[in-house]
Amino acid sequence: MPNPKGTPENLKPIKSQREEPLTEKMNIRMTKEMKEEVKAQDDPPEFCREAIQEKLDRSKGK
Repeated sequence: MPNPKGTPENLKPIKSQREEPLTEKMNIRMTKEMKEEVKAQDDPPEFCREAIQEKLDRSKGK
């Protein structure tokens, strides 16, 4: 009988190809229009990370 919860391979943690692992989470509030625009991007989480990093770099004067 097959396992109804999926295959054991699905239980392994995802391996990241990044220099630093993404371990932290943050919730933000935004307008409905902003959320729709972000969701329309190809990779919404990466889009947000890049936007935040750009702003942080600018505020540091890099």
